[in-house]
Amino acid sequence: MFEKLESTVARYQELTRLLGDPALFNDNQRAVELAQEHASLTELVETYQRYRQVVAEQAEAIALLNSDEEPDLVALAREEIGQLEQERADLEARLHRLLVPKDPNDERDVIVEIRAGTGGDEAGLFAADLFRMYTRYAENHNWKVDLLNSHESGIGGFKEVIFEVRGRGAYSRLKYESGVHRVQRVPTTESQGRIHTSTATVAVLPEMDEVEVDIRPDELRIDVFRAGGPGGQSVNTTDSAVRITHLPTGIVVSSQDQKSQLQNKVKGMQILRARLYDAERRKQNEAQEAARRSQVGSGERAEKIRTYNFPQNRVTDHRIGKTLYQLETVLTGDLDEFINELSTADQAERLQAASESDE
Repeated sequence: MFEKLESTVARYQELTRLLGDPALFNDNQRAVELAQEHASLTELVETYQRYRQVVAEQAEAIALLNSDEEPDLVALAREEIGQLEQERADLEARLHRLLVPKDPNDERDVIVEIRAGTGGDEAGLFAADLFRMYTRYAENHNWKVDLLNSHESGIGGFKEVIFEVRGRGAYSRLKYESGVHRVQRVPTTESQGRIHTSTATVAVLPEMDEVEVDIRPDELRIDVFRAGGPGGQSVNTTDSAVRITHLPTGIVVSSQDQKSQLQNKVKGMQILRARLYDAERRKQNEAQEAARRSQVGSGERAEKIRTYNFPQNRVTDHRIGKTLYQLETVLTGDLDEFINELSTADQAERLQAASESDE
């Protein structure tokens, strides 16, 4: 661990030197990249510097114990050793956590896709509930939400809704929401008061730049059609909706909620890039995921991750075994208690995996 830390400190010092060179800012892109790398290492380096300071102070206090100093000083040194020992242990644990490789997509914006699952109209209404929940969660974090595409079910629900969330760290928080969400409640159309179970799937995809996912024009078939459902002044009267087919993979995306064909094409390409990246990442990680399934889960959409039980005012996250009897609060976007624990569990798993790889 310490060899890795020393090399990190050396890199941090090099970055500090480079950022102090006025000539660097002739290349804005490189300046931004170096500044971001420098910022990403700051906490680790500062923690390690404090750790080295504590080790040095501890050695001095131990030396004082074995000296001929006055009893009061020796007693003070003994007390200080205990405090430094605790701080040293805390810093070591923190260093281990900081050395765990981070998800390179954590700071990205995301594309969230919600689709009604089993349960007919009730599933569509639940999909709408989830859309509102994530919209409010984003608002609570000062993130911006932009609707990309939707297909309404006709009774206030969604067969499908796709939207973009833009904000620092959006993927790092929302990535834990991928999976099957289940609702248990009495539908308004149920005359005998029976509880029905419905589902909706959520997929959270990191948004990719054009240069990161190469798509050739000859790999695409683009069709235009008239948008349906509510929209702006001309959205339902012109062929503004766009359907994009990626011929090599067969992936099809649509966008119809923007005001012009060009805007819909841009949004459609955003969705396509995210799906292509997600498909490639899943392919690469397939063997690893099959070998090691964590309590947090792999994010596979086939996994049932959370149940929302209306009669009991209960929300249960099955990955971490956590239940809150605050259903209305959760549905208004208060998800951080779940997400914090999911993040902690994920970090613990990564730390264990890193420790095993070092052995």
